[in-house]
Amino acid sequence: MKKLFQELKRCLLNHENTVLVTIIASSGSTPRGAGSRMLVKRDGSIVGTIGGGIVEYKCIQKAVDALQKGSFSIEGFTLAKDEVYKTGNVSGGNVDVYMQFMDSDDASCLSLCDDIIDALDTNEDSWLILDISDHTCWHMGLYSASKGLRYIDVDDEIIDSLEIHRAYQKPYHDKLYYLEPLMQSGFVYVFGGGHVAQALVPVLTFVGFRCVVMDDREQFANKDVFPDAIQTIVGDMEHIDQYVHIQKTDYVCIMSRGHQYDLELQKQVLSAKPKYLGMIGSRRKIARNKEVLLECGFSEEEIDACHMPIGLDIKAVTPQEIAISITGEMIMIRALKSG
Repeated sequence: MKKLFQELKRCLLNHENTVLVTIIASSGSTPRGAGSRMLVKRDGSIVGTIGGGIVEYKCIQKAVDALQKGSFSIEGFTLAKDEVYKTGNVSGGNVDVYMQFMDSDDASCLSLCDDIIDALDTNEDSWLILDISDHTCWHMGLYSASKGLRYIDVDDEIIDSLEIHRAYQKPYHDKLYYLEPLMQSGFVYVFGGGHVAQALVPVLTFVGFRCVVMDDREQFANKDVFPDAIQTIVGDMEHIDQYVHIQKTDYVCIMSRGHQYDLELQKQVLSAKPKYLGMIGSRRKIARNKEVLLECGFSEEEIDACHMPIGLDIKAVTPQEIAISITGEMIMIRALKSG
């Protein structure tokens, strides 16, 4: 998402008009759902994807035509079974796509793009709001609690109806709005910068998580080892509250060197009640840790809420395989917790 809007900003600054293509509704079996988008340039090249296949191909063609005309439109597509078979796309269903002409001469386009990029770097829930009542016009806004509503005017009832877990259309009086969560708050704190963490952070980043890595060794907590992390911290693993403030929207992965700090880290993190707490280790080690945690006053319910051993049971062995199993579990938790 961020890469797409960064490329849009670059195009606007270089006086290159583009078309922003967004799926605003889908039903049946389709490659991607509402909120999927791509940026189409004049030469037909794209950044992002709406799922590939025949729908994406047709949208690129229509977007290039929209660029020439400087127009907006909403396009509907139906993938019938015979069409699915012919194109090699195993999915079928209905898709509505909104095509927005991004005029490089319109200063508000660049300003909105800047604010969207900033929102994607902020640990706060935010939403895109589109008035699609008249899809031939430009009506797109951004909302967050700290900065309020920008670039568009809507009634408070629309703001009150915003949901963080899905993009959807909402009719209101004589208007029709498309509401999409842009950013969900929450970081992933990875405690330990060893081989598993080094395999894990790039994968988590690729699927939209923002990672902070902490280790007590500088050679394992730096930007050279973790270029994808938004922050690396060298500090005392027995006093993490001096360096980070874990909130209920955050995720925690515990994998300290030699597991020597794992139990102490778990004690510190449990009281913060993060959205996800996973710890690497054998079942024997986990059973021993549970006994200690019970003696420390933590309840069975609190301990059992931890994901131990961390990750989905896919018989992972290598650091890379373990990283996939952890990422899969966190994707599942993110989806379940958000509704």
